[in-house]
Amino acid sequence: MAVKIRLSRTGTKNAPHYRIVAVDARKKRDGAALENLGAYDPCKGKLVQFHDDRVAYWVSQGAIVSDAVKKLQKLYQQKQA
Repeated sequence: MAVKIRLSRTGTKNAPHYRIVAVDARKKRDGAALENLGAYDPCKGKLVQFHDDRVAYWVSQGAIVSDAVKKLQKLYQQKQA
């Protein structure tokens, strides 16, 4: 099973929120997730929650990280430094 780490949209019309999830690559954008890895609020432009250790675990298991999540991961690492 190919696993991807990508964004899943939640929230309402004109007020989006995104969850960072590990999901089977064949599932739809908002399909059933294997694990919730964090949350992002694009209106405020900040990470609400980010589990960097769990992202590293999934990557070690062979998960593919989407470009959007890579950008959020860099934002998280800059915030930590």
